[in-house]
Amino acid sequence: QVQLVESGGGLVQPGGSLRLSCAASVSIASIYTMGWYRQAPGKQRELVATITTSGITTYANSVKGRFTISRDNAKNTVYLQMNSLKPEDTAVYYCNAARIFVGGNVQNYWGQGTQVTASS
Repeated sequence: QVQLVESGGGLVQPGGSLRLSCAASVSIASIYTMGWYRQAPGKQRELVATITTSGITTYANSVKGRFTISRDNAKNTVYLQMNSLKPEDTAVYYCNAARIFVGGNVQNYWGQGTQVTASS
């Protein structure tokens, strides 16, 4: 069982920055793709960014150039640096750990979520 604990959310003015952290209870170095997802009120959860065990990153088009995902395997932690925040970035942000098995099966773990609000 993997436990994920997010931190770093809060209220920020549009144009501001926040850094989210997600600490895992197990080693993430070699078996987990890590990611951040978000869910705004009345909307479905959507992918924000992912980073593989080899450091390959993907981003939603809406955050490219503004958000950066990174991981520190020694600390079993993944980060999301969010710059130039917009009101439409307001959502609950969830950390995800995905273990991908040979054959394509995926085992997912989720954190409890942290609120990010960009508002003046």
